[in-house]
Amino acid sequence: MSAATTRSRTPDRLCAEAVDLARSAAEEAAAPGVVGEHAGLVSEGDRVVTHFFECKELGYRGWRWAVTVARASRAKFVTLDEVVLLPGPDALLAPEWVPWSERLRPGDMGPGDLLPTDAEDLRLEPGYSGEDEPAPNAPVSEEMAELVEAEDAEVTAGAPANLPMAPSRGSITSVAEELGMRRARVLSRYGLHVAADRWEESYGAKTPMAQAAPASCVTCGFLTPIGGSLGQAFGVCANEFSPADGRVVSLTYGCGGHSEAAVMPKPPRPAPPVIDETRVDPFPLRPSPDSGSVPVGADGDTAELGHS
Repeated sequence: MSAATTRSRTPDRLCAEAVDLARSAAEEAAAPGVVGEHAGLVSEGDRVVTHFFECKELGYRGWRWAVTVARASRAKFVTLDEVVLLPGPDALLAPEWVPWSERLRPGDMGPGDLLPTDAEDLRLEPGYSGEDEPAPNAPVSEEMAELVEAEDAEVTAGAPANLPMAPSRGSITSVAEELGMRRARVLSRYGLHVAADRWEESYGAKTPMAQAAPASCVTCGFLTPIGGSLGQAFGVCANEFSPADGRVVSLTYGCGGHSEAAVMPKPPRPAPPVIDETRVDPFPLRPSPDSGSVPVGADGDTAELGHS
């Protein structure tokens, strides 16, 4: 055991009494008015003591100014060692740093943001295999160069193996481009399963909307099929009134906007009216002369009888 480990941790008296020296050093390093009351001291070793002062700086709740003083052996003067700002037991600290690749969540990307994909991303796999080498019958291939040298022939101005560039036709890349497989990487089986699980959780059979739906999307006329292996379980909703409009939905999902949910009944035809209220019959205020039982021009005797 070394002598340093056997020394007493009792604070040195002169260093412990040097509170004013420590405060002056803290006020010189900090802004005016941010050094608070003395908050204790700690013995760092033989004749080495650290004094703590409260920090009143906004945003540094629970932090303390730590001023370390020391005294040489057999010396009567205390000297300043260092001044730093340290967090206390109840200090407000920033959360532990997490790499951006682990902090990123769906929906965090904005316009102009770039998200680099790791070369070893488990969600992707090579779109085509093989090295991008010239075909065996290409003038730059090693086989053709050996054949030219053996036959003592000359098919180009220089050595075939030293041509400036390889022809694009006949290479793995050109064949993949002609077949529509120009993408360097495509979704792996793991990437497909992860995407399917995510879509199933958002728009699947276990959602409250699907549980209350009259039927599933597989029988809905608004479902637009998608290609590939995911098309066996998912499609795109094209109903503008559906909560999943424009989203990839599971075939087992459903909502109230199903195309066959309800057939609108025809409006009932009103019954014919008993009284025709649309026809107007004119009625004169005075009777016409020829409306009575006695013809016009009757003699006076008849008129006296009161017959009209």
